[in-house]
Amino acid sequence: MRPGPIIIVCSAPRPAHAARGPAMSYYRRHVFFCCNKRDPPEACCANHGSPEMQAYAKARIKALGENGKGKVRINKSGCLDRCEEGPVLVVYPEAVWYTYVDRADIDEIIDRHVLGGEIVERLVI
Repeated sequence: MRPGPIIIVCSAPRPAHAARGPAMSYYRRHVFFCCNKRDPPEACCANHGSPEMQAYAKARIKALGENGKGKVRINKSGCLDRCEEGPVLVVYPEAVWYTYVDRADIDEIIDRHVLGGEIVERLVI
């Protein structure tokens, strides 16, 4: 008589987070400003004022009461590898990339996309 197949059953416990089902993002929108600094003549976002624009955006979101869990997070990032198109920022979860020139552009991105959900086509890269 031939032995039957050997069946191994593994019943490892599921991690606690696996039982919750699909997770919502911690933030409704998460914005990353490239603030990388390179020595001239290399192109970089920091040479176009990105640290100041990131600080401005963060302060504006806070003043509007839109910062925190379930709302908006404005972060600095290292190099996002789009130096020639800079300065750049990216808005998640949509993964929309923007360039900008001044505070008016940042205000438009915040008002229309970050808060309103509408992509600002003229600034998309």
